[in-house]
Amino acid sequence: MYLLGYDIGTSSVKASVVDAKTGQTVASAQYPDAEAPITSKQAGWAEQEPEMWWDELKQATKRVAEKAGSLAEVAAIGISYQMHGLVCVDKEGAPLRPSIIWCDGRAVPYGNAAFDAIGGEKCLEHLLNSPGNFTAAKLAWVKENEPEIYAKIDKIMLPGDYIALRLSGGDKKTTISGLSEGMFWDFKNNEVSKDILNYYGFSENLISEIVPTFSVQSKVCEAVAAELGIPAGTPISYRGGDQPNNALSLNVMKPGEIAATGGTSGVVYGVLGEVNYDKLSRVNTFAHVNHNQPDTRLGVLLCINGTGILNAWMKRTVAPEGISYGEMNDLAESVPVGAEGLSVIPFGNGAERVLQNQNPGASVHGINFNIHKKAHMLRAAQEGIAFSFAYGMDIMAKMGMEIKTIKAGHANLFLSPLFRRTLAAVTGATIELYETDGSVGAAYGAGIGAGIYKDSDDAFKTLKHIATEKPVEDCEAYKAAYKLWVERLEK
Repeated sequence: MYLLGYDIGTSSVKASVVDAKTGQTVASAQYPDAEAPITSKQAGWAEQEPEMWWDELKQATKRVAEKAGSLAEVAAIGISYQMHGLVCVDKEGAPLRPSIIWCDGRAVPYGNAAFDAIGGEKCLEHLLNSPGNFTAAKLAWVKENEPEIYAKIDKIMLPGDYIALRLSGGDKKTTISGLSEGMFWDFKNNEVSKDILNYYGFSENLISEIVPTFSVQSKVCEAVAAELGIPAGTPISYRGGDQPNNALSLNVMKPGEIAATGGTSGVVYGVLGEVNYDKLSRVNTFAHVNHNQPDTRLGVLLCINGTGILNAWMKRTVAPEGISYGEMNDLAESVPVGAEGLSVIPFGNGAERVLQNQNPGASVHGINFNIHKKAHMLRAAQEGIAFSFAYGMDIMAKMGMEIKTIKAGHANLFLSPLFRRTLAAVTGATIELYETDGSVGAAYGAGIGAGIYKDSDDAFKTLKHIATEKPVEDCEAYKAAYKLWVERLEK
């Protein structure tokens, strides 16, 4: 018995087949090999065709079927998807325009105006975020600028909702988690936000039927089953945005647990067990995949722009030519904790929400020409990245999150012992590394939703653990370096 997971990304669609009994990944494939195109008709705009995602899914399915031998034993399907995108469909389920995707910035003024008109405190109390640049604000842009298209909209959907629609042959459904990422969910009243609907003049009829995140939401129709080689009637039993799904793939489901990634940008996603928010709106808060009254499970999302991109810049620009990342880590480890007073502020890739959208850029502090060398710069850079993670987690802690465990995939910055050791020391959390990815997580989610697994602990009992990093006994040097870094940042 197999589980099939899809990850509908911005650059490609990935598909994975998981053996439900052993938990082993039977096959994985993605399409296309090069990054999928993003259309930008004006500066700050970003659109993709929903039909392109469907075509990519079909190609990825063909590839994974060839590797797996057959998809005849698929018992459930799960979907992970790029968050916050707007898909507008007509009564037949056909897209009316390209999707305005997550990184499109045109709707910021519409979100900010709603925040001011509804009231900042009320928005944060009920929606837990500013409407900002999320899906509701994007729909407001369509309503004002493309009224002829807006008039034809039957339902609005997120990218994962649209893929489920195509797989099922037309079912228009969504989840509380999905609505929350679009700023349509009122957490205080536990309903679709009347404040947002009334302010923008949206009809509640635009919202699709709400189904539980883990449930038999719909089934694969006969036509699609014949085309993809999947049994007709296969349940589509899970969908989740990419960051909540990444947390699921690491079995981050309990309050106080953290899922982290350290690629080009860094993401910290923590689970909060109470309805709360940051009064300065420095983090985003959404319904986690297991949010269910009365069991509050909120996902607090922090994005840090200057992480892996800083480490890569150091390798290209500062490290000795031809050095590998492993050798660069060894060189950084050759100098003491705190890099003998040298600090690197890593925010060199744009404004940071965690800094209230200020853009301090990247900078180096405390250089002593007599003692500091390349190794000091390399160490200070990795420490600065770890400190930026910790800075965001401090905000989460003030929201009531007791951070005990950080889980991450064994990849990117988390391959560096120096980075892991620093992060563990300043947060006091244990770091656990696993072998997983988004499409595999979606497959496990499908197994939970279809009742094949009784819960996430049952589903992830075979999750491959790679390593554990516990805080060192003497953390004082790390904490002193972090304190100095914070002082320099806040100046």
